Amino acid sequence: MANPTGAPAAPRISETVHRRRWAILSTLMLSLLIVVLDNSILNVAVKTIASPKPEGLGATQSQLEWAINAYTLVFAGLLFTAGLLGDRVGRKKVLLFGLAVFGVGSVLAAFSSSPAELIAFRAVMGLGGAFVMPATLAVLMNVFEREEQPKAIGIWAGGVGLAIAIGPITGGLLLEHFWWGSVFLVNVPVVAVALIAMVLLVPDSKDPAPGHVDPVGVGLSVVGLVLLVYGIIHGGELADFTAPSVLLTSLGGLAVLIGFVLYEKRSDHPAIDVGYFKNPAFSAAVAAIALVFFALMGVTFFSAFYMQSVRGYTALQSGLLLLPLAAAQMIFSPRARLVVERFGARAVCTVGMVLVAGGLGAFAFFGADTPVWIMEVVFFVMGAGMAHIMPPVTVSIMQSLPREKAGSGSAINNTFRQVGGALGVAVLGSVLSAAYRTGIQDHLGAVPPGARKAAGESIEATLGIAGKLGPAGRTLAGQADHAFLHAMHLTAIGSAGVALLGAIVVVIFLPGKPPAGRSEAGPTGAVPASATVGTD
Repeated sequence: MANPTGAPAAPRISETVHRRRWAILSTLMLSLLIVVLDNSILNVAVKTIASPKPEGLGATQSQLEWAINAYTLVFAGLLFTAGLLGDRVGRKKVLLFGLAVFGVGSVLAAFSSSPAELIAFRAVMGLGGAFVMPATLAVLMNVFEREEQPKAIGIWAGGVGLAIAIGPITGGLLLEHFWWGSVFLVNVPVVAVALIAMVLLVPDSKDPAPGHVDPVGVGLSVVGLVLLVYGIIHGGELADFTAPSVLLTSLGGLAVLIGFVLYEKRSDHPAIDVGYFKNPAFSAAVAAIALVFFALMGVTFFSAFYMQSVRGYTALQSGLLLLPLAAAQMIFSPRARLVVERFGARAVCTVGMVLVAGGLGAFAFFGADTPVWIMEVVFFVMGAGMAHIMPPVTVSIMQSLPREKAGSGSAINNTFRQVGGALGVAVLGSVLSAAYRTGIQDHLGAVPPGARKAAGESIEATLGIAGKLGPAGRTLAGQADHAFLHAMHLTAIGSAGVALLGAIVVVIFLPGKPPAGRSEAGPTGAVPASATVGTD
């Protein structure tokens, strides 16, 4: 890499760290794996946890939802704060703390004796996860020279996709041989190995001039994010985003976050320089992450019901069907930088968004007997699309900030991804639920009047009642499949529309391919043009 004067650019990484950078990345990937893996594993175990003791905990539907949402709420609310703390006190320290808390929370969750305990310990796991996720990416930015960062981020992004896909497989295997707590206890040996490797390999780094503490800004960010995410989750639970309790919390969260932005603009020691968002490419990259995870988490939610409730696959089989999604991300994510160097971030991310939209839209044509190979092709296409979105936009975000602010950049990246995913599950889940209830309500005549409302809440509830109705139940089960497929088709179209919106944002705001031979200096020094966030 050369600087504008033609002299070789001085390396910013020590020789010792540079030699072991790939081993460090492997350690970071291990830490990241368990945090991302955990939520997808739990989705497989919810039916078992709902079973009466001793097989499960006898958790109600609402308790099951909060076992998932408690983690999401704490995780999303503290991501930004955790990133700031990493910049201030040291990313390695934050990582070690997060991993230790996550491991303790996993043990406690595994041996929960009631749904209330499980919800509380899941919140502890969310606390640990919030300190792990942004620190992994921040450390990565400080152990790789700038020209290698796109490749490392590609591998990092591929690891996220792999964890999402293999979670259901791991959970299915564990539940076939062990009790439900094993889906949490499996984290413990991984955490132990990661902690040892972290102590031995990972260097510490922090912002050498962090400035004054900004307690008001940090407090506003936590309160705003918690209120916003809680409102989103609550709206999804009620399937009604106009309910006063939903509007109060969601709009309250937005108002606090607006106050946070205004305060940061006027502060002489802001927690985050909101001026970064004036860069259209930076803002477009952040929006692209939120939109793609909105669409992805929404389709992951309804595809699980499609494969298990309509198609009759087991949890393990459903997980195995997602392998093409993981394989595509593992194959293409590390190589996305090569395509970006040739065609530019705008073209690559736009094509990626269109591929994701096409994959989501394909679900609008799936029926009860769609050949499995078609589903596998669709999942592979979606994985390939994501692999050409996540690495380039993450590089855009991280390389637009000074290296010493890597924790803040990673927190922004992960916060928008988490909020986008929560919105996807809540909004698209509500669309699915409302459409299903509308489609099934006229077919519940054979159900006892007192059970009709509960039977129409979801396809699982309808099938549960149908199993007790004899011959009439078989007819109801067929009608439930038909109503769910119609609801899924509508939701898939909505998901595809969101992905296409992301494509439009990318086309308008992301930079195109710079002219040959031109390079632009980023905030940390001279960089290759293909890796720079800037304008055409």
